Amino acid sequence: MSTSKSNLFMCASAGTNPKFPAIIIFGDSTVDPGNNNYIDTIFKGNVAPYGINFPGHVPTGRFSDGKLVTDFVASSLGIKDAVPPFLDPNLSDDDLRTGVSFASAGSGYDDLTTLLSNVITVSRQVEMFRSYIEKLKGIVGDEEANNIIAQALVVVSAGTNDLIFNFFDIPTRRLEFDISGYQSFLLRRLEDFVKQIYDLGCRNIVVAGLPPVGCLPVQMTVRLEKPMNRQCLEDQNSDARSYNEKLVKLLPEIQAELPRSKLVYADIYHPLMDMIIHPQQYGNVETTVGCCGTGVLGLSLFCNSVTSACGNPSQYVFWDSVHPTQQVYRQLAKYIVKEVVPKLLPN
Repeated sequence: MSTSKSNLFMCASAGTNPKFPAIIIFGDSTVDPGNNNYIDTIFKGNVAPYGINFPGHVPTGRFSDGKLVTDFVASSLGIKDAVPPFLDPNLSDDDLRTGVSFASAGSGYDDLTTLLSNVITVSRQVEMFRSYIEKLKGIVGDEEANNIIAQALVVVSAGTNDLIFNFFDIPTRRLEFDISGYQSFLLRRLEDFVKQIYDLGCRNIVVAGLPPVGCLPVQMTVRLEKPMNRQCLEDQNSDARSYNEKLVKLLPEIQAELPRSKLVYADIYHPLMDMIIHPQQYGNVETTVGCCGTGVLGLSLFCNSVTSACGNPSQYVFWDSVHPTQQVYRQLAKYIVKEVVPKLLPN
């Protein structure tokens, strides 16, 4: 692989002794650094102006103007500067040794979520992880590979697409579930997933909750009640909060069944909501539309080289109609490193 790309994914600072030897990531577009570049789907972020603030100013497949929250977490912890996608055919041995992302934009815990988009379901990401483990064993041997997996920081971030695609906007699952029933269905899927990756050796697992879904620009647009007076949808935010409350209760129950595991909840809802309610405190100006494309409904196909991006993404909470800007991801990463990661470490 080229030197510049290889250097990008090297350890953030060779002099540090990272608390975790690797970072392993599962989920959706919030943590997909470009796996969708390598599959047949329209859900891709590999065109300009995506990536305009990424090193080299190149679109990588990340759905933002720059790095993702997991890139910032990895670099803060001294693991590497950016986390590569597992499907990248040019991964070096060091890339694999220090961890990859299996996440796929548009994915969810519910397999129905990916039916039309053809992206990689969270359950299929487990199969990719099995393949990764075999590759890792080929590089460092069985024992060291098992040690890396057991000591790695594992991040799981999904669930938003399930609610948007199956319940809020396209009410497929509403035919069989009320919101409480669908939340429970998703949490059962999450529990099965966590047990699968535990069986494959994962022990230090961070599970992200849902963001304030009703504040995503796309959701305000779809509702179209007051196009000129854009406000967060409290009913959808309330559903996100109640899901998160159930998740907080569930994780200790799962941990109790899995010896030597640590399952920690990452609250995305309240830090992001704080940036939306108090934008000035974070240097933001615009909270209800995205910087890229049409802003109101700019997402993937609507956010490309034909449509323009705003002049200063760092003043926006959202990059497109769904995804935060690099500036917001940097703030979320600071919160995760300060408040979440320490709960995985020995007292």
